Amino acid sequence: MSKVEPGYFYTKNHEWIKVEGDRVRVGISDYAQDALSDRVYVELPAPGDHFERDDPLGVVESVKSASDVYSPVAGTVEEVNESLLDSPETVNVEPYGSGWLVLIRSEGPIEDLMDAHAYEAFLETLQ
Repeated sequence: MSKVEPGYFYTKNHEWIKVEGDRVRVGISDYAQDALSDRVYVELPAPGDHFERDDPLGVVESVKSASDVYSPVAGTVEEVNESLLDSPETVNVEPYGSGWLVLIRSEGPIEDLMDAHAYEAFLETLQ
């Protein structure tokens, strides 16, 4: 079973957010990284880019396929994890740690995102 971190919020597209004040750190879940296999390329937005909720904000490519990453909140990108450009495999090794993708100044609610318990229940429906 995929690892689900408590204290994070999740989308049905398997992105996660970690709330840090009025900003949210965004990545893909362990389930998503496992489904995509070994990462070979990550495309990230630029700081200052603005996204509405559910807009594609980046792409992760693996030996199997390419997959869009969607913004779980509306907001402006403040920081991108540039280390992933040289080491995209970090997403596989530490999806909830140093494998994060972007830091967004959030402009919208997160109440309808799933907490860890709800996300685990959602993953059960996919089996």
